[in-house]
Amino acid sequence: MAATNSTSLSIAFPFKARFSRDLAELTIGFAMIILVLWLPTREQLIFGPIALLAPLALTLLRYPGREQLGLTARGFIRSLWILPASIALTAVSVLLARRFGTYHALYQADFQHVSGYVLWTIYQQFLLQDFFMPRLTRVLNQESAIVMAGTLFAAAHLPNPTLTLATLAWGLASCWLFRRYRSLWVLGLAQGLLGLAFAVCVPDALHHHMRVGLGFIRYHAIQAGQAPAFHGTVGK
Repeated sequence: MAATNSTSLSIAFPFKARFSRDLAELTIGFAMIILVLWLPTREQLIFGPIALLAPLALTLLRYPGREQLGLTARGFIRSLWILPASIALTAVSVLLARRFGTYHALYQADFQHVSGYVLWTIYQQFLLQDFFMPRLTRVLNQESAIVMAGTLFAAAHLPNPTLTLATLAWGLASCWLFRRYRSLWVLGLAQGLLGLAFAVCVPDALHHHMRVGLGFIRYHAIQAGQAPAFHGTVGK
């Protein structure tokens, strides 16, 4: 009996330790991201890189392999249909926006800003799929993890109401698609395309140049001529 108890304890201890570590990394990681989104510009430039690169460092320390990270050619090829589907959805959205008079030019439509935004959406997918989802899955289960990840993804876009609703739908869908196809690049590119479509199809008066956090609150001050804040969106 003593041997059995010893074995049980040896199994339970690493499990509890990993559970606690996952929960701590989830809590601190999400709190850091939210904190940065609500900081003024100067403080963002200081703490932003730390909040965004710390999850990358933690993920690489555990390095689960290219397939788990969604970086294999097989996953890319299997999921390629998502890109034409996103293009089709974008085209329909633009046609409807033109029909109802909500279509408008993209704010800061130069190559630097557009390419920077797409790179940011790819990194957002890395944070969602490679940092948050594995830990949420270990703490909860796969189905609950998808719901929680989508909810956290949407919560990071508060207090922007239209963007929060859109990212809730996309967060849930992208987590489900990643679980099925494990392709980070395709989902990141699809998010970039859909995000740009959202930016030109939904009035700026509603999404405030796709700003979140403090940037959303300060949108009207920026319009009046004050210095803009970086908040990681198309409208940066």
